[in-house]
Amino acid sequence: MDQTHTYPPIEDHGLIGDLQTAALVASDGSIDWLCLPRFDSPSVFGALLDAERGGRFRVAPTRQPYIAKQMYFPDTAILITRFLAEDGVGEVVDFMPPAPSGTATDRHRLVRMLRCVRGQVDFDVEVSPRFDYGRQPHKAHVTENGVVFAAEDGTAMTLHAVREPGADRLARLEMTGEGDVRLTVAMRAGDMRGVVLESGTNGPPHEVHQDEFVRLFDDTARFWRSWISRSTYTGRWREMVQRSAIALKLMTYAPSGAVVAAPTAGLPEQVGGERNWDYRYTWVRDASFSVYALLGLGFTDEAAAFTQWLRDRVEESVGGKGGPLNIMYRVDGSSDLVEESLPHWEGYRGSSPVRIGNGAADQLQLDIYGEALDSISYAEQHGLEPGYRGWKALTEILDWLVDNWDQPDEGIWETRGGRKNFTYGRLMSWVAFDRGISIATRRSRPAPLERWTEQRNRIYAQIMDRGFDRERGAFVQQYGERVLDSSLLRMGTVGFISPHDPMWQSTLDAMHDELVSDSLVYRYDPNASPDGLRGCEGTFSLCTFNYVDALAQAGQVDRARLVFEKMLTYANHVGLYSEEIGPSGEQLGNFPQAFTHLALIDSALTLDQALDDPRARTIAVNELRMPWT
Repeated sequence: MDQTHTYPPIEDHGLIGDLQTAALVASDGSIDWLCLPRFDSPSVFGALLDAERGGRFRVAPTRQPYIAKQMYFPDTAILITRFLAEDGVGEVVDFMPPAPSGTATDRHRLVRMLRCVRGQVDFDVEVSPRFDYGRQPHKAHVTENGVVFAAEDGTAMTLHAVREPGADRLARLEMTGEGDVRLTVAMRAGDMRGVVLESGTNGPPHEVHQDEFVRLFDDTARFWRSWISRSTYTGRWREMVQRSAIALKLMTYAPSGAVVAAPTAGLPEQVGGERNWDYRYTWVRDASFSVYALLGLGFTDEAAAFTQWLRDRVEESVGGKGGPLNIMYRVDGSSDLVEESLPHWEGYRGSSPVRIGNGAADQLQLDIYGEALDSISYAEQHGLEPGYRGWKALTEILDWLVDNWDQPDEGIWETRGGRKNFTYGRLMSWVAFDRGISIATRRSRPAPLERWTEQRNRIYAQIMDRGFDRERGAFVQQYGERVLDSSLLRMGTVGFISPHDPMWQSTLDAMHDELVSDSLVYRYDPNASPDGLRGCEGTFSLCTFNYVDALAQAGQVDRARLVFEKMLTYANHVGLYSEEIGPSGEQLGNFPQAFTHLALIDSALTLDQALDDPRARTIAVNELRMPWT
């Protein structure tokens, strides 16, 4: 069971967090990833990307063998890792108390509660921080109540011991030459011990009493249960939808309302390959979709917070080469995302380079303007109306789009093979003009409606003329090519084409034949459409859920439900998804991915609505063929 110098599967993790940063906890009790003080800060535990040099915080039984299992405390983000052995059963309860004010802070607490449920369990505790992605050496200062880990740049963390006054001190503490600490805790049935790791404090370690320990647990559980109780979802997949909602909340930076694409960096889309990107930022595209999911579940405060974050970016309009908006930002709205590699790290299972920052930040991706306007329009229909400055900025963006939509771009998938005439970029430009016209009309806002309408109609005619391959009977990825692209699954959902139009039905059939593998959906075929990168990738989980949406809206409700139910089986043991699914069902890419959980929620809402409306169904159950027939 010792995984000190090996890599657990990506999916072999649970997620905890405090709404400003998050940690991944493997089922062997090792915290393999944690950045402080926020999602996009340097890591202090990074064994996920270098098992030997990345650093970890591991708690696990001393004696082997044992069986490890994980679960979430119901309706919370408190993770329980259970160890079952012949001598006894032990648990490690991990959580991070949310900052009470929601304001940005350097102070964060990671709580690890050790419990012996039955018999006897000795726990080994290993704390091996590696500050600044392992680039900052540190020293450990040990006291009777804990340890201070101090890096050369002044960054520090404090490990506080949990026990009652007069109780046995933590025994057999060892220090290594690298400033790491190892200790053993002997426990019998009914015992509870633990540690609290705290950042952003200069004070010495102090003794944490058990009643304070329990209060931290109770307060954190109460926070999560109170939050999830606001969900209005009463559909068929409550457990998975609620877990996805909590995952999204964990990936939301509370001080700004921004949702990160994922809390990790560098996890590969192909093990051993170079498709390893930093996802700890807020994509305009990904986060815009969150407005639909959040409002669909009744979380209006979160939707309003992100909508305000997006409006701030629109009003600032400080984009680079990609126009008035960048495709992504840091969680505080800044746009310094210079991409660099960490050559001293080997990468997950040898997947190098390990990249931090993201060089795609200033790419020209025309679709983001449609996604931004679409989410702002949807929020406006739910009472989140843009003010004067916001509307003025929107009109300026649309005026820019008038002059720029008809040009090649890098596309939704951030390919690095040069700009092309991607159909999806044109589609979402159509959406941008359409939603701008709608807001102006509903709210009687001043706008050059005639000019916007002319551009919207031009885009529509162009896509119908150049984006549809009549020989294939399908809309294609780019003009003049025959490659399919599953991003176009949204054509029907955004209102560009009727889901029952023969052109759309034949497109769905073509995608089924070329991009769908036993219900799982690929983004596109990189062999047919080179993207400037070596290697391949797995099926894209977002696209699979988008396929569910498209099928349901096209009337193929029973087929949509089958695809959805099969996709649920690819979640990990605690209901989380990464970016992609590999050939053997393994999770690939950064983990967990917000986009995937957003799409799961949207698909569940769409399916519930379709299943409750028998008029929407065009395929009867007895007409639905199994994949092998």
